[in-house]
Amino acid sequence: MTLDAKAAARKSAFAARKAAHETAGPGRAAKLSEFLAGYRGVPLAGYMPIRTEISPLPAMAEAAAYGPVGVPVIEAAATPLRFARWEPDAPVVAGAFGAQIPATLEWIRPEIVIVPLVAFAKDGHRLGYGGGFYDRTLELLRQSGPVLAVGFAYAAQEAQALPIEPTDQPLDLIITETAILSPNT
Repeated sequence: MTLDAKAAARKSAFAARKAAHETAGPGRAAKLSEFLAGYRGVPLAGYMPIRTEISPLPAMAEAAAYGPVGVPVIEAAATPLRFARWEPDAPVVAGAFGAQIPATLEWIRPEIVIVPLVAFAKDGHRLGYGGGFYDRTLELLRQSGPVLAVGFAYAAQEAQALPIEPTDQPLDLIITETAILSPNT
């Protein structure tokens, strides 16, 4: 695995995601909502979408009616994320990388983490932006108890194979606008 391989994979994946985002219709988070309905009240973390990321916000809003929902907060480079409690209509402010974060930070520990990504493979690996934030976070969370890592992406973001590193944390599930996928199924 080389940095060039990851850069090339990212470039191709960003183009696929952009095309999917521009042509996607309503109901993009329906499968995510369907999945989360089986986990009512379980603390979960979603994310505030940036650029052409598929939006989990409708599913997060539904889940917030039943239990705590958080969003990631980047506190420093090369550190794990922390998750601040999010409510659908609560005030937000700009955080790192342009993502919105709650104006008031009340920390939660999620048992389900909805992970944004640039590309995914059916073996459960993902390609992110390259900062390693989710890999560090999932590793830390998994050391202190069970956590379900759920990649959320457009189906068009699937890659046949991805360059991976030993520090990459696998996803437990991948949910697209059309399907709920278990790795290698």
